[in-house]
Amino acid sequence: MSDSAGRVADATGNWVDTVAPPSTRPYLRLSRFDRPIGAWLLLVPCWWSLGLAGMSAGRPPRLWDVVLFFVGAFAMRGAGCTWNDLVDRDLDSRVERTRSRPIPAEQVTVTQAAIFMLAQSLVGLAVLLQFNRFTVAAGFASLLVVAIYPFMKRITYWPQIFLGLAFSWGALMGWPATFGRLDGPALVLYLGSICWVIGYDTIYAHQDREDDLLVGIKSTALLFGERTKPMLAAFYAGAVALIGTAGLMAGGGAIFLAGLAAFAAHLAWQVISLDIGDPANCLKLFKANRDAGLILFAAMLVQAAV
Repeated sequence: MSDSAGRVADATGNWVDTVAPPSTRPYLRLSRFDRPIGAWLLLVPCWWSLGLAGMSAGRPPRLWDVVLFFVGAFAMRGAGCTWNDLVDRDLDSRVERTRSRPIPAEQVTVTQAAIFMLAQSLVGLAVLLQFNRFTVAAGFASLLVVAIYPFMKRITYWPQIFLGLAFSWGALMGWPATFGRLDGPALVLYLGSICWVIGYDTIYAHQDREDDLLVGIKSTALLFGERTKPMLAAFYAGAVALIGTAGLMAGGGAIFLAGLAAFAAHLAWQVISLDIGDPANCLKLFKANRDAGLILFAAMLVQAAV
């Protein structure tokens, strides 16, 4: 197989395909290091939760916690994607965008992928054990949601809810990492993050609508159809309202609200710019959510520092 044949269809011009040793590339692709946006989107709620706790405590979060969540998010995103690819390997072989993934493309075997998933999970466990007991317990509690998510697209048009439950779990982690307990602001932040995830993953799912119809995969993109823009606006508005409420509960002031306004403006731009018939547009707007999330986190950091 040539190197170009080994590349995943929606990953171009990345370091995995250009400079990583060839023997490592299938595994890096399983971890989505050729497309790291998912890890960033998993990380952002973790950092939001740390920022929220920092505003409540009146000091910025510990740098060590910020770094730990960064490493943990990338490790667990890789493990989760490997699990997803194991579960979906037959479906992936029937979808244009995913048939070039390492398992259906026969770059790795099922056994090799399973062993690699375990190795990534152990890295995530090593990171998790650096936190207090409450945070460790919260981390383990996420595993059930992560395990069932890949199956949801087969039985409901709302798999994005389950992705939201999984990808927003970090909102429940940063606060207890700081205080050793779970309080109202983190719970409200979790709900807001779920709304955000449902929104951006609906955008992402529009890339695969035609193939999903053919193979029987369900999604909010198919459910909403031409009503996607008003539904997206509703979920994004819910995200802004809930995250804003969480921030105010945690003592956020003018700086936080300015960051929230910038976050809201970014989401509004996505709704206005969305063209559900253009996969490139959908991918661009989906990826833009990393920047939206980091804008809000930066505001939290500044608010906590003043």
